[in-house]
Amino acid sequence: MIRTRRAALPIAVWVPAALAAAVLLLPLAALFLRVDWAQVPATLTSPAALSALGLSLLTASIATVLCLVLGVPLALAIARAPAPLATVLRALTTLPLVLPPLVGGLALLSLLGRGGVLGDALDGLGIRIPFTTAAVVIAQTFVALPFLVIAVEGALRGLDGGYERAAEGLGARPWTVLRRVTLPLLAPSLAAGTILCFTRALGEFGATALFAGNAEGTTRTMPLAIYTAFNGAGVTQDTALTLSLLLVLVAVIALLGMRTRPTGIAS
Repeated sequence: MIRTRRAALPIAVWVPAALAAAVLLLPLAALFLRVDWAQVPATLTSPAALSALGLSLLTASIATVLCLVLGVPLALAIARAPAPLATVLRALTTLPLVLPPLVGGLALLSLLGRGGVLGDALDGLGIRIPFTTAAVVIAQTFVALPFLVIAVEGALRGLDGGYERAAEGLGARPWTVLRRVTLPLLAPSLAAGTILCFTRALGEFGATALFAGNAEGTTRTMPLAIYTAFNGAGVTQDTALTLSLLLVLVAVIALLGMRTRPTGIAS
């Protein structure tokens, strides 16, 4: 591929760009400097840290699977819907990204909590969701699902439909076309969306705190353990710094592993 030379940027652009990079990177650099590296192994193997880490990995993994099961069909429906309906569905799907996290937690309580739209009916069946591990998974799914849907739906809109039409012309049924043609073409964007989904679920805090609470071993994920440390209870601040560092490293590794942009638009 022949690369075309692009015009040089004026200094007036580079200066605010450097300041923007500093705004993003300096706080993370400060975090690295504050960590007591000699104590990292002991901190990570403490019972409180292991409990928070194990719960976070478990719930984020389950939430990611749920996002895949639910998000891919939703992305397909949005991409194939008429334009007005697709616009509405896309806006509603994106809404959890712009809502304050605590609003998301309150919305989940309004639906599934005591006195909620479905909460009392579930209570009558002996099912209690708020302040349980299941509530953590639901909160993580709520905030992470849009990342997967946006990634897959964006890729679908930019997909060449010729392959699908060719498969249909050869007599393939819709399920076969989806499984053998559409999904393989979406694989890079699907992988990128899955990674973003997992990292977002791993770092979820606000909706989880309100909907699931902060019980050690049951709902105290890594973000909640970090918050608890700086409120003078539970794990130490060294543990909080180490868990924060671990979350950053997981996110960086995951993002570096993505081979396509989340939108699925080829570069």
